[in-house]
Amino acid sequence: MTQSTHEVFNQPPPLVDYNLFTSDAALQEGIVREGAAWAREQLSYCGAELGRRESFEQGRLANLYPPLLHCFDAQGFRRDEVEFHPAWHALMRGIVDRRLHCAPWVDPQPGAHVARAAAFLLQAQVEAGTLCPTTMTFGAIPVLSQHAGLTLDWLPTLCSRDYDERDLPFGQKRGGLIGMGMTEKQGGSDVRANTTRAEPTSDGSYRLTGHKWFFSAPQSDAHLVLAQAPGGLSCFFMPRWLPDGQRNAIRLQRLKDKLGNRSNASAEVEFEAAYGVLLGEEGRGVPLILEMGGHTRLDCVLGTAGLMRQALSQAVHHCRHRRAFGQKLVEQPLMQNVLADMALEVEAAIALALRLARAGDAPDDEGETLLRRLLIPAAKYWVCKRGPELAAEAMEAMGGNAYMAESVMARIYAEMPVNSIWEGAGNVMCLDVLRTLAKLPRALDALLAELARVPGRHPAYRHALTRLADGLRRPALQQEADARRLARQLVLLMQASLLLRYAPEPLAEAFCTSRLGEDWGGGFGALPPSLALAPIVKRALLL
Repeated sequence: MTQSTHEVFNQPPPLVDYNLFTSDAALQEGIVREGAAWAREQLSYCGAELGRRESFEQGRLANLYPPLLHCFDAQGFRRDEVEFHPAWHALMRGIVDRRLHCAPWVDPQPGAHVARAAAFLLQAQVEAGTLCPTTMTFGAIPVLSQHAGLTLDWLPTLCSRDYDERDLPFGQKRGGLIGMGMTEKQGGSDVRANTTRAEPTSDGSYRLTGHKWFFSAPQSDAHLVLAQAPGGLSCFFMPRWLPDGQRNAIRLQRLKDKLGNRSNASAEVEFEAAYGVLLGEEGRGVPLILEMGGHTRLDCVLGTAGLMRQALSQAVHHCRHRRAFGQKLVEQPLMQNVLADMALEVEAAIALALRLARAGDAPDDEGETLLRRLLIPAAKYWVCKRGPELAAEAMEAMGGNAYMAESVMARIYAEMPVNSIWEGAGNVMCLDVLRTLAKLPRALDALLAELARVPGRHPAYRHALTRLADGLRRPALQQEADARRLARQLVLLMQASLLLRYAPEPLAEAFCTSRLGEDWGGGFGALPPSLALAPIVKRALLL
């Protein structure tokens, strides 16, 4: 007798074996608009490779089996090595082969930063922990290129397409990666409170003694580390191996047991007179880190946009296949409202991220440089803040299955908060926006010139611009207390300007009507029913 009650039906098939790039209208249009049309074929190939079932499985395994720390060998000698699951190494090989860690520095053609940003966004949809050493290496290369000795000895190998997982002296390796060590127990974001000391030696190097509470990607071949030198807080290049082939005195204490980002190793570490090379001048550590921050913070935006994109794709795919109360979920008006609202958020995040990447392709353009300096911290604050909310909504749209640990949605949800915390949490980003406005007043001129390019001036857009001007006229103390609102206004206006200029009219209209009104609460699924929502949902996943 057939046990009909045990038959599994009305369960959507897994969203695998599809092209992450060609299914994404916003990303396809964005790379053309921002100057990287030449990368379409390459990104299409990348999207097909990453969309394979095997790629998603590698992401699952790398997080199911997190890294292990081996402090000592069987004879009691220090090892300080981190062991990864083979899936981690497979993912890293793909990243390095696609040169996500260095491409614009190796081949600085027009649109190089945009093409790399698009590929980074695709990679984030499959596995995000591997993006930590990727972005740190990417941010470190332009800093290292200013140091003649390191440029000669390190840069060719760092820019290699070979991923070399072996823990060896750098001269014996085919490729390499860079990590960072900034945060200490007592300081957190306040790196000026760091106590790690750096003492100069007669050979021009330094010896560092102290600790780092978060030492990112401890398996990397070298780290950029902040320490207190005689001349003040300074930035140092600290290799894992000494020039004479011995291990540096970097003692890994334990790996962090994190909520998400499980595939990636983050360590607590102590330095016992560890060897380091000064980068730049003593006392200039923070400016060097801020120089890197323009790249790593934008990668936080890209990583969040990629996670949001995958969460949206999963939710739309589920609702297109799942039936409830006599019809498909995607056809039900309230669910359609929720999906369309999430689609607005994702398209706006992608458009903004690619626009800021394009600014990186014009390093000699003052306006673009100022725009990037002002908007990247604002974008990191707002986009990364919206990520967890969108992931929770997508999970709810998919129901209980998405809450299970084996679901890709559970991993996305746990991963989301880290991009808000890394490279400066929300308050740090918003205060950075205020500092930029105070120190670089032409940055506001660059932004206003960009916002003035919108044809027609949607009424909600026009009113939002007026509110922004009112906020900028407030006294400094009031501005600081209201810095989050100001950063949000900057981002929403920039996103609206891009959508009004380039997105389909129903999408731009829905974004401006919902996001730019004073009464917008930020929740998903409360779009006015008079808006055309079905075309927005259809555009959200081109499958």
